Amino acid sequence: MLGTRSHLRELQELDTALRGGRSLAYVYDSGRADVQVAAAEAVAAYAGSNGLDPSAFPSLLRMENELVGFGCDLLDAPRSVVGTVTSGGTESIMLAVQAARDARPDVARPRMVLPETAHPSFLKAARYFGVEPVFTPVDRQFRAEVGAMAAAMDAHTVLAVASAPSYAHGVIDPVAWIAAAASAKRVPLHVDACIGGWILAYADQLGLVRPAWTFAVAGVSSISMDLHKYGYTPKGASLLLFRDAAGRRPSYFTTAQWPGYTMVNTTMSSTRPGGPVAGAWATVQALGDDGYRQLARECLDAVDRLARGIAEVPGLELVVAPDATLLALRTDGSCDVFTLADEMGERGWYVQPQMAWHGHPPTLHLTVSAATLPHVDDCLAALRSSVAAARAAGPARVDQGILALLDRLDPDTMSDRDFDGLLVAAGLAGPGPDSGAVEAVPLPQRMASISVLLDAAPPRLREVLTARYVERLYHPVRR
Repeated sequence: MLGTRSHLRELQELDTALRGGRSLAYVYDSGRADVQVAAAEAVAAYAGSNGLDPSAFPSLLRMENELVGFGCDLLDAPRSVVGTVTSGGTESIMLAVQAARDARPDVARPRMVLPETAHPSFLKAARYFGVEPVFTPVDRQFRAEVGAMAAAMDAHTVLAVASAPSYAHGVIDPVAWIAAAASAKRVPLHVDACIGGWILAYADQLGLVRPAWTFAVAGVSSISMDLHKYGYTPKGASLLLFRDAAGRRPSYFTTAQWPGYTMVNTTMSSTRPGGPVAGAWATVQALGDDGYRQLARECLDAVDRLARGIAEVPGLELVVAPDATLLALRTDGSCDVFTLADEMGERGWYVQPQMAWHGHPPTLHLTVSAATLPHVDDCLAALRSSVAAARAAGPARVDQGILALLDRLDPDTMSDRDFDGLLVAAGLAGPGPDSGAVEAVPLPQRMASISVLLDAAPPRLREVLTARYVERLYHPVRR
């Protein structure tokens, strides 16, 4: 057992740090070690529990109802609001789309209207559930254009979507106006508050003015809000809230068409691990409103200080003023964000580059959490140093021969041999010993060379290249 623990610690040393506030993507750190210990103990205590059948584990039922109730209290919910604890934002969004589709069996070719900046989980839901996505443009501040959304809604529209905030740029769509337009067309509106909902609710309690986005807005039919982001709970917990039970009902799956028990699934999964629910419940109980208000204050203070400091870093600027905790940065062209991200990694900061989009240059994305506050000066110093290093190195570029090869690749007919040739030509892998095929690729220490290659590819080709590359990363390790 001790050997297994030490081996796990060795493996985890390769990972992005979970604690310390220096991981500005994927990780949400409250900085409260006591709360984290209590949550971990709750996850361990319920590791073998199954939320599939509430009669077998009534404690999980009680915890889920209390978590949903806590969320209701944050979102100006009327007494009619009901909800479900899901495994994460993607599942919450997918269930919202599926419920909207199934609520309209009279629509043969259902559509949903959403701004171009909506989270890709909606595209995943579209593919899974056969709902056509109808994208509408955003304004210069990357917020949804209400008129375009209203014009796109028709008799086939089963759902409209708004973000609070959008992930890439951290701004809130004009939810109240979109809701009014959707209501006029009798279309339900889902607000994706997966990443921002929890902290925005407490920002409101702190008196910080933000655009309205909760159930206080007439016409908002459902809201997704993750617990494992700014609820600071262990991974695997999100809330999906519906204005009434009729809206939630189509999201359930039930069947008696077999010889076993009558199955009722409240989420996409049947077996539902009890650990994430217990961990979320323990975290919320330990922090409470006072704890969350303090964490929101610390997090938003860190965002403000970072925003002011970034304005003073030569060659770096904010793309748009953030509405919550997500910052998008761009450079002046003297260096590129892909090299900048690698340089930040060398200095102990994990940040996330984002590709060029609709004529806008690539950006650097920072997801700030409460634990970042004590390290703001450190982060700004690392940004200044990284910009200088990236400038000295010069912008990462793609060889003209590689660009020519990209132009010849058809994403829909690209063979493994074509992809192997691209990897070898780009210096991302060596040829195999016999046939020349590349069976597996190593995980690179620096990502700029890969990012700049992907950025040069059209979106559809980028999708295929990324999938093929990730496919090569997941390669069996045989005993």
